[in-house]
Amino acid sequence: MDSMSLARLDDSLAPAREATVEMLQQRRHHFSLPQPFYNDERLFRLDMQEIFEKEWLFAGMTCEIPAKGNFITLDVGDNPVVIVRGNDGKVHAFHNVCRHRGSRLCVTDKGKVAKLVCHYHQWTYELDGRLLFAGSDMGKDFDLGAYGLKPVQVQTAGGYIFVSLADEPPAIDELLEALDRYLAPYDMDNVKVAVESSIVEQANWKLVLENNRECYHCNGAHPELLNSLQEFDDTDDPRATPAYKALVARKQADWEAQGVPFKLTRLGRRNRLTRTPLLNGTVSMTMDGQPGCKKLMGRLQSPDMGSLRILHLPNSWNHYMGDHAVVFRVMPLGPQKTVVTTKWLVHKDAVEGVDYDPAQLRRVWDATNDQDRRLAEENQRGINSKGYEPGPYSETFEFGVIDFIDWYSERMLENLGNSAPHLQLAQG
Repeated sequence: MDSMSLARLDDSLAPAREATVEMLQQRRHHFSLPQPFYNDERLFRLDMQEIFEKEWLFAGMTCEIPAKGNFITLDVGDNPVVIVRGNDGKVHAFHNVCRHRGSRLCVTDKGKVAKLVCHYHQWTYELDGRLLFAGSDMGKDFDLGAYGLKPVQVQTAGGYIFVSLADEPPAIDELLEALDRYLAPYDMDNVKVAVESSIVEQANWKLVLENNRECYHCNGAHPELLNSLQEFDDTDDPRATPAYKALVARKQADWEAQGVPFKLTRLGRRNRLTRTPLLNGTVSMTMDGQPGCKKLMGRLQSPDMGSLRILHLPNSWNHYMGDHAVVFRVMPLGPQKTVVTTKWLVHKDAVEGVDYDPAQLRRVWDATNDQDRRLAEENQRGINSKGYEPGPYSETFEFGVIDFIDWYSERMLENLGNSAPHLQLAQG
């Protein structure tokens, strides 16, 4: 598609862009968003263009592609991406699109290949994206070097893989440094995915994130999770009890002695890392609060590590304990459709059936994910009503939701302004 045609397509969203800027500028702070942000197709397209095609997204774990030729795939809206370990040991990411006629190259969620070969006409690419073979029918003057795979920005740290479809994505160096530091005790080169699940929620992706960013609902919805989880993770939380603060002090002294990072780190509203105790007497997010894996992660010497909570907006939250970790990835599928992928990580030498039982390992979060799915879907059904209007968040219980909505609003306004200079004037 030439640039003029693309511009005409983009102009079709111009009224929606202007309306979105106006709604964000006029929204009531500490209130939920106007209805179109949760169910309108045009606004969903803007979310994909201005958030998911421009921000850094959590894609997967480096342990999923341990050797050259291992790959994983990810769809960012209509944009298929392939992430592969190259011959040089580095992680590469590309648009998962053949340069011949645009077919997807890798059609499974994960796998291992010697080369990246298009199943349609067998165009063959090196693991670093170079086109190696296009057959003899392209003519003797055909320039292989002009048709390599289109790269996608990729960064790794602390075992995490992040991708961005933007040509110039936002800075991420602070997060990469923090992940390397907080996850060093877990020796992330020596973990594996023990089990994973994906569930589709009939709800807008922002409702999925809003639900995650508060535990206001936990007492009434998550009996399995509350066998081990504290409802708050910060001694400055106004709900924090003296008993919780005393527990934090004791545990932090233990973690300090072990050289394990625990202090709360905020990187703007986008990223948050903190280690907090689980309920006294519990050490893992299992039904009985006891280790779900006999082999501890990394160099950890005790299972009693609380939970290292990691937030990365717009699409991931995580819990790291002494015996295993649980990582979550959120990807929008439509205005009212979102897929949530959960992966349980253990030491790579842990033996299934000996050191851990996958069914027991996942039981708490399988239940919690399904409970959250139902909550988000009922939230969506109510929001779709003509009776919906933005309602107030609790600054005590829902400050995390407020932070998320503020972050989303700021990024949308900034990205929309950069996409369409005339909108910068509208922002004043």
